[in-house]
Order: sequence, then structure tokens, then C-alpha cells
Amino acid sequence: MNREDRQQTERAMARKGRTVALVIAATMVIWLVGTTLVPYMGWPARFVFLFDMAAIAAFIWVFVVIWQIWQLRQQLNENGPR
Repeated sequence: MNREDRQQTERAMARKGRTVALVIAATMVIWLVGTTLVPYMGWPARFVFLFDMAAIAAFIWVFVVIWQIWQLRQQLNENGPR
């Protein structure tokens, strides 16, 4: 892997890392606001579970992307130092 390919891979990993961070932060905010609003809005309790399931789905996606980032890092390390 040449230097340019390595830099592109590192940029892709950084981009994925930023996306993961934003998804985690947004998921937590939406989950907290959503579960807090349900009783105040008089919605049925099943809406709390809807927010819970959406948060779980987002975190599963986050773990998949983190796994991909880890795999890319392993490939970079196998190809030697910079």
C-alpha cells in the first residue's frame, strides 16, 4: 500500500469515526428527550419502547461501523509502518 492509499484509508477511518460520534450523541439526545416527552404528552407507554428500539438499532449500527474501522486499522498495521 503506497502512501497516498494509506492517507485515503486514514481519512476514511476518521470520517467514519466522526459519523459514529455524531450518531452516538444524537441517539442519546433523541432517546432522552423522547422518553421524557412520552408521559408529558400523554402518549401510550408503547412509545417509550419505540424510542428504546430505535436507540438499540442505532447502537447496533455504531458497533458494526466501529468493527469496520477496527478492521481497516488492522489492515493498515499489517502493511507496515508509514
